[in-house]
Order: sequence, then C-alpha cells, then structure tokens
Amino acid sequence: QSSPAQSSAAQSSPVQLTPVQHSSRPGSSASSAALHRSMGKDYYSILGLQKGASEEAIKKAYRKQALKWHPDKNKSASAEEKFKEVAEAYEVLSDPKKREIYDQFGEEGLKGGAGGPDEQGGTFRYTFHGDPHATFATFFGGANPFEMFFGRRMANGHQEEGMDVDSDPFAQFGGFSMNGFPRERHGGGMMGQMRRRQDPPIIHDLRVSLEEVYNGSTKRMKISRKRLNPDGRTVRTEDKILTIEIKKGWKEGTKITFPKEGDETPNTIPADVVFVLKDKPHSHFKRDGSNIVYHARVSLREALCGCAIHVPSMEGRSVPLTTQDVVKPGARKRISGKGLPFPKNPDRRGDLIVEFEVIFPDFIATSSKEVLKRHLPMS
Repeated sequence: QSSPAQSSAAQSSPVQLTPVQHSSRPGSSASSAALHRSMGKDYYSILGLQKGASEEAIKKAYRKQALKWHPDKNKSASAEEKFKEVAEAYEVLSDPKKREIYDQFGEEGLKGGAGGPDEQGGTFRYTFHGDPHATFATFFGGANPFEMFFGRRMANGHQEEGMDVDSDPFAQFGGFSMNGFPRERHGGGMMGQMRRRQDPPIIHDLRVSLEEVYNGSTKRMKISRKRLNPDGRTVRTEDKILTIEIKKGWKEGTKITFPKEGDETPNTIPADVVFVLKDKPHSHFKRDGSNIVYHARVSLREALCGCAIHVPSMEGRSVPLTTQDVVKPGARKRISGKGLPFPKNPDRRGDLIVEFEVIFPDFIATSSKEVLKRHLPMS
C-alpha cells in the first residue's frame, strides 16, 4: 500500500526531475542526499550495488542478500522487513522497464505513474505484490535452496554442523547457474547432495475381475494429493481422477505408473503413483497365466464309467465335455482357445483347463462291495 505522501504524489501531475550538481547553491538546501530521499528507496543500495550494475551482478546480489536476510536463517527483528525490501529491489532492477523508470524518476515516480502509459493505454504504476517468499521461490525454481545452503534445523533449533552460516554462503560453491543453483564442479559431491530426491513410489492394489481382463476395461481412480501453491512454500490439497485402461489379457502383477502424482513439497520431487493389478476371486475360474482353470466335481461312478459335463466359459456359454476314460482325482482336460487373451497378442487366447475332483461315497453296501471286489483289478 502507498503511504499518504505517495498517494498524494500519484494524484498530482508527474514531477519532472532534472540532474542536480553535487555542489549546493548558496542559500539552498537541495543537496544530492536530499534529492535521493525525495526519490524514495535506494534499490541499488539495498542490494549493495552501484547504479549501472549488470544483470548478472543484480542476480548475484539478490542471491546473497535474500539468503542473508531470510527469516528462516536470520532471527533479528528487522529480518522480515529487510527480506521484503531485498525482494522489491530485485523485482524492480531485474525488469528493464521498471529499472529505466526508477533510474530516471526514483521510487515515487515509479509508483506514482511517471513512467508514461502502459500497454493497455493506462498510466504505468508499479506496486510490489507484498510476498517476498514468492519472489524467493520463483528465483530458485520453486525449491527450497535456503535449506540446501544452510542445512536442516535439528530438533533443538540449532544448525547442523558442516557449514559456517556466518560466512559468504557462496564461497565454497565456485559459481552459480542462471537459475540460482550452484554449478557442479567435480561431477558430484555437493551438487548431488543438493539435488532434490524423489519420494518412494506410492503403491496401490487394483482389483480387477476376469471379465474385465477378458474384455478390457477402463478404471477411474480418484486420488487426493498435496500440491505446492505459487509461493513455493505452502501446499493445498486437490483431487485428481486417474484413468487406467486395462488392456485385454493383462496379467496379475502388471504395474501401471503415473509419474510424479504424489504429494508435492518444496524439498522433494513428488512420488510416482503405482497401481498393481490383482485378480478378484471368481465364482467359477482360477487364473493360471493366460489359462483359466475350472474345478469340476464328478462322482466315483462317473470317474470310473465315463461322464459328460457342461463347462462354463468366459463368453457365458457352456462347453460340453465328454470322457469315457477313467478320471483320476486331480486329472485335467484341456479345451483349447477358451482362456484369456494373450497380452501381447490379444487375438489369440489361452486354454480352459478342467481339473477334476472325484467325490467318494461315505458308505457302500456289502453286496456292492462284493461286486466291486469281483470286477475291479487288484492294482
């Protein structure tokens, strides 16, 4: 918000300033210091720069001052206000148009409309957005380089050992890339430690029926995750629908990965969300790769004398199966091409396997036993 003095200046006609000689005229109090005060804040001084500083020098100065006055490091009463001033100074001096107006008319001219019309035809006025942490996060790419440079705080509130926070924090890194992160000097070391690590994958079971695997299907899963706000520090919770296309014949254990859909924090890369296919129990079948197994129960008489059964199939129709052979417990019969599609060739299918269970009677009459003794082989 503008101070009363600034508001008054904004409502009057822009003040045209002309260069002033360093020597004062007799009887005049208009020294260069007085002129500087009338122009408002000295953004160059705030960043420790001289007028005419290069773009790279402005970036380097902001890095140094922002880390020096960051409230997470600097616990002095004035740190928050200094941190805000540094952010405002950087936003003005790093923008060519704002800097040109400031160099000519000062802070009051910049905020009071002395810079002429804007792109929409109105009067160009600059107002700082008020959130230095947003400037900090934008400069450092949305991460938290403060923690990277100065270490994590331990439970007792003290700094972890290993870095002298009172010295120039950039001295040991040898230089910086354009986005504000240290350049790697020896192919690893500090840069490897500073690189954000990704959280471990978040794994969920995805239960599917054999019918869904047989025909293919679409699953929509709703997840809630934390996302960073534009300030790069606070988070919000948002929902997202993930769409999973179940391909024909996919096997149990197939993994479907949605990269970086986990929680987002300033210091970590979001985890991948991984769904692992799991078969739902089926009323008729058990899966065996691309084959399906049907459990058929036959009586001892049918097992010995032959039988005809109707086997259900994935298409919903029964398949007749007749055998005159002796059926032993656990014996299997194979019906080709009635199983699940092959994952890599869905036009071909596995087999329907019929596994027999022989049901023995609980009681046999003595006369029947005599008949069996005469007709059944001893071995």
